[in-house]
Amino acid sequence: MNNKAAAIGALLCAASIASGAFGAHLIANHVSGERLATWHTASHYLGTQGLGILLLSLASPARLLRAIKLILAGVILFSSALFLIVLTDIRWFGTVAPIGGLLMISGWLSAGYTFFRTEPFEKP
Repeated sequence: MNNKAAAIGALLCAASIASGAFGAHLIANHVSGERLATWHTASHYLGTQGLGILLLSLASPARLLRAIKLILAGVILFSSALFLIVLTDIRWFGTVAPIGGLLMISGWLSAGYTFFRTEPFEKP
């Protein structure tokens, strides 16, 4: 297990819970339903990608380092862009979100490829 990757995954999960609570309790009455849904999407992705990184940390992260970095960069770009749209109502942040999405997809494809190349019962 890679402790740094696990720590990053855990921090993303904590950020997911904190941002979800912030959205539900502090900004829910100040933004539209559409913007609140955007906030919850960003929170959701923080949590799912955090759990994914935690799972990848159980494997051999040395081979999965590229995948972990891509997923981390992607979720930071994606969620940050969505949070900024909600907080600032500046819509051009929406052009950054798809880049984050592509980075997350690339990271998971990289992880899948790494696992595919690994022999059964061999640590990745």
